[in-house]
Amino acid sequence: MSFLPIKSALISVYDKSQLEPIVSVLAQHGVTIYSTGGTETFIKGLGIEVISVESITGFPSILGGRVKTLHPVVFGGILSRKDLMDDLNDMAGFNIPPIDLVMVDLYPFERTLESGASHEEVIEKIDIGGVSLIRAAAKNFQYSTVVSRPNDYHLLLEILSKQNCSTTLEQRSFLAAQAFNTVSHYDTAIFHYLNREPSISAFKTSHANGHVLRYGENPHQQGVFYGNLDQVFEKLNGKELSYNNLLDVDSAIHLISDFTEPSFCVIKHNNACGMASRTNVFDAWRAALAGDPVAAFGGIIASNCTIDRTIAEDIDKIFYEVLIAPEFTEDALELLCKKKNRIVLKSRPFEIPTKQFRSLLGGVLEQDRDAVTESNNEMNVVTTHQPDQSKMEDMIFANKLVKHTKSNAIVLVKNKQLIGSGTGQTSRIEALHHAVQRAKQFNHEVHDCVLASDAFFPFADSVEMAYREGIRTIIQPGGSIKDQDSIDFCNTHGLSMVFTGYRHFKH
Repeated sequence: MSFLPIKSALISVYDKSQLEPIVSVLAQHGVTIYSTGGTETFIKGLGIEVISVESITGFPSILGGRVKTLHPVVFGGILSRKDLMDDLNDMAGFNIPPIDLVMVDLYPFERTLESGASHEEVIEKIDIGGVSLIRAAAKNFQYSTVVSRPNDYHLLLEILSKQNCSTTLEQRSFLAAQAFNTVSHYDTAIFHYLNREPSISAFKTSHANGHVLRYGENPHQQGVFYGNLDQVFEKLNGKELSYNNLLDVDSAIHLISDFTEPSFCVIKHNNACGMASRTNVFDAWRAALAGDPVAAFGGIIASNCTIDRTIAEDIDKIFYEVLIAPEFTEDALELLCKKKNRIVLKSRPFEIPTKQFRSLLGGVLEQDRDAVTESNNEMNVVTTHQPDQSKMEDMIFANKLVKHTKSNAIVLVKNKQLIGSGTGQTSRIEALHHAVQRAKQFNHEVHDCVLASDAFFPFADSVEMAYREGIRTIIQPGGSIKDQDSIDFCNTHGLSMVFTGYRHFKH
């Protein structure tokens, strides 16, 4: 293994919290240190000799610090190929000192943006010199070492200490890849800030860290999550979340966020098998569980209310994978955390992204999130028979629920409780058949419940079946060329039907 000694270093960092031990090791090995501005002042304050970049370029920092290191002497020292005679002759001819280590981090653009700073302040945090220095050193990794983020300071210190202030090609290659990762992530954040309309149609996304999962959808598949789960919830207890857990947690958070009354949902394979709203949160839990107590086994449970000891004791009677709520009382947590593998998540206020993405066919699909939640104002009663207020409330509840159910979807609701659902069926009549069958399996009274469909009825067969089962209230988008057939049947047989004008396919 070949080691390349570090004899000179250019250091210019925004975050100086872990800088002292690194600079000390470099000084102990006689490394020539070049620096600028605040970093130069910091190093001098440690009593360590440092050379200003200005003294080798003969050019001062200008434009309020916007231009400090953008100079051929600096970039010549970084980009020179030390085994190429033409490069060495240029270095000698222009009196360019070699630079073996570039240690630079970037202005905190994302942190400044998140702080609510003004547009002018955000723009000033777009780093130019730092990005250029990092790219130059990363390109020349065969001869130069680059460290581009504070998270790698400990790695650099370990290398310097253990390897007598020298690096291997493998280490330099890794740090170069990390540098381009840092720069590309930085540039992506800037692009999204400037392309807010958006006016440029381009798919760019970047997450700086990936969390390796136990496996993917199945044990023979690898899985990684890219993102920041700490923004969404705080993990209070339990094993690592799996790929499938994350899918169900996402479904649960999307669903429960559409409800303001005390509510509970139980999610299984991205669909609700239990959902209820009540004035009392304990009653909401009992009603949600009663929807399908068999499917609830091993499911994901979510609420929009505080979980107290009484609710926790009842939930504790069943096996579940994940419990999500905005708050837990201390005595509830004491009980819920007794089982070390049980995952307990405290949800945080989280703005659900407005865009959704899906990879397929070697590319990416993008769409707006389905954020439409119909209210009374969007309800168009198309039948002569009018639904009463309680049925209108159940229709609003059911329509929210069917929006989050895999298509083709039918849900049956009574008194703001999911009593049956047909999910992911290839025909709408089959989805209705499944919903009725599930409701009857758990002794729910289908008669006089509300039926919600995620898309229009292509034929009148669904309303005919609904009528035979005693269902008298239907909510659906409308839009079929045969809508009138369904309307006529409802009018003849005393059913009330509402059109919303919004389809809610979910695939």
